[in-house]
Amino acid sequence: MRKRQRKNLSHVFSYENSGKTYNSYEVVGNIAIIRLPIASENAQDVANAIMGIQRNVKTVLVQVSPVIGDFRLRRLKHVAGENKTSTIHRESGCLFSVDVEKCYFSPRLSYERLRVARLVKSSETVVNMFAGVGCFSILIAKHANPTRVFSIDVNPATIEFMQENIRLNRVYGKVVPLLGDSKAVISSRLQRVADRVLMPLPEKALEYLPYAVKALKASGGWIHYYDFEHAKKTENPLEKTKLKVAERLTRLDVAFEFPFARVVRPIGPNWYQVALDINVARLSDKS
Repeated sequence: MRKRQRKNLSHVFSYENSGKTYNSYEVVGNIAIIRLPIASENAQDVANAIMGIQRNVKTVLVQVSPVIGDFRLRRLKHVAGENKTSTIHRESGCLFSVDVEKCYFSPRLSYERLRVARLVKSSETVVNMFAGVGCFSILIAKHANPTRVFSIDVNPATIEFMQENIRLNRVYGKVVPLLGDSKAVISSRLQRVADRVLMPLPEKALEYLPYAVKALKASGGWIHYYDFEHAKKTENPLEKTKLKVAERLTRLDVAFEFPFARVVRPIGPNWYQVALDINVARLSDKS
């Protein structure tokens, strides 16, 4: 798929630039979002090429700022097709209503979302510390049989879309939206309730790890941890991530192991997104 799309874009750019363009565009519902490594006046040509390849794409937007702030938002500029930022994204049998300008959303984690959903056992209680529009949470509710998935996000607009997605996917009562910073929400109402905690926000994962531990039941459980890691050619990004997480958990007096780890994707030269499944043993009173 990637090679064919790259080849189809080669009439717009050189092969090298075509590859960079492909690697930095994503499709959310029927909206394509691109980041161009070249002059912005070529955006229209790129948009036309993408719409020629992806027949379902009705709108092309260019990302004109990095993802920034507590709400993880980016500025977008309309280039081609319908002038809109909201869409319905389909993934693993679920529907997700999202406005890509008001909410953070990444289709690149679709494999991870389904992988984690398939690990959840019947009657588990799950805490999703950075729930977004509810993708991880709703997939778990649809593909597993949890008691509750407490779904926290700090962005009010995101919570509104999560509520709509609960309705679209008919998971009332299973997915519980909670507005606020997950540190405060866990400290005030979700200590020692979870069999499993999700941390799909790499920028804050290490900082918030102690609160993931607080959310786990005294009997222990699982933390699904995501991080960004820099690693030279001679270094292993998984081992570097394990080391810093192990140091933090050891300081928290937590017994743990890493049964599973994977590089989710490269995100830049010598930078990687990493996933760790952390199995936490019974917690002490000090944890």
